[in-house]
Parts: sequence; C-alpha cells; structure tokens
Amino acid sequence: MDLYSAPLACSLASHITVLEAGLPVAVTYVDNRRKTTSRGEDFWTVSPHGYVPALRLDSGEVLNEGPAVLQYLADQKPETGLAPAWGTPERYRLIDTLNYLSTEVHKRIFAPLFSTRSSEATKEEVRPLLAKSLDALSIRLGERDFLVGETFTVADAYLVTLLNWFRHVGTDLKQWPVMAAYHKRMLARPSVARAMAAEMAEYQKLAA
Repeated sequence: MDLYSAPLACSLASHITVLEAGLPVAVTYVDNRRKTTSRGEDFWTVSPHGYVPALRLDSGEVLNEGPAVLQYLADQKPETGLAPAWGTPERYRLIDTLNYLSTEVHKRIFAPLFSTRSSEATKEEVRPLLAKSLDALSIRLGERDFLVGETFTVADAYLVTLLNWFRHVGTDLKQWPVMAAYHKRMLARPSVARAMAAEMAEYQKLAA
C-alpha cells in the first residue's frame, strides 16, 4: 500500500495510524501547491480531488476520504484496537466522532481558514467556531485519556492533528485545560512524535 500525505495536513492522522499499527505502508509526500509527489508523479492522476490522504491499495484502488482511510488502515491490524470491531456500539461511536471531526471541525472551520480563496469576511465568520468546537470536544473527551473508549484509536490520531491546527491559527489551548493536557499526552506518544518529525522535515524541505 502507498499513503500519499501532504506534510502536517490532515493526512498526518493516517501517517500516525500507519506507524501505530506497524503497517508496511510506503509514505509518499505531496506538494499541495504544485500537486506533485516526492516520486515525481502528477498528484491529480492519483487523486481526482487533488487532496490527501490518498491510500493506494495493493489492488490499485484508491481511497481518498480521511475517515475511510483511517478505518481501513485500522482494520488491517484489528488486534491493535485502533478501531473497535464492526457491529459494536463502540465502532459506531468511532464513526460518529470521525464524522464530527471531518465535517464540523475540519471542513466547516479549517477549510475556509486555510483556503487562499476565502475572503477575510468568511474567515471572521468562522473564527468564533474555534472556541465552540473546543468546548464540544472537551465535553466529548471528559475525564478520559482517549477520545473513544479506553485506548488510542484513529480518532485520537485525527484529533491531535486538528489540535496542531488550532495552535497554528493562534488558539491558546490553555483556555481548555482538558484539551491542553490531552494534546500534550498525544504529542509525547511515539507514533505521533515520529510522524510529526518526519513530516516537519518534509515541510521545511518544501518551504526552502
């Protein structure tokens, strides 16, 4: 399998999952500005949508939506607990959480904030949602160590990625102590630290 990841983008969650599960997946980086890959490919030929993550399966088929990629990767190593078993209430809580993160936080808030096509008026309109989403996430997490269930799942891989973005746009997580403590724990997790270090190095290379 091949995972296409743009450094520090939402595909970081999939990169973390690959490392957490110990999967034999090759990570290929994507230059989001030029839509080219580190292997010299035209990324549009990999992803008709032009976005990451893109997971090319051994069959040649490509999965291109974050929640689907994360669950597919997790299901390759069910013993890791990265996704609860299908048919259990916990699996549907995971799906509920991934959908919330991908639609209400990622697409609704950060997509317009990061888009070069968004007007300042549009960005100002969504900025109040940053605090509201952190309020909601703090309630979802509560006093637990992990977002879904009692162990690290792909939902945590996604949330730590988004929390990096909150900090990037200037949100002080200290105003949400539960989230600040959670983020600190997640950053110290070996799979998270390894993925972030690799992607930061690639990010700096692209920015040079």
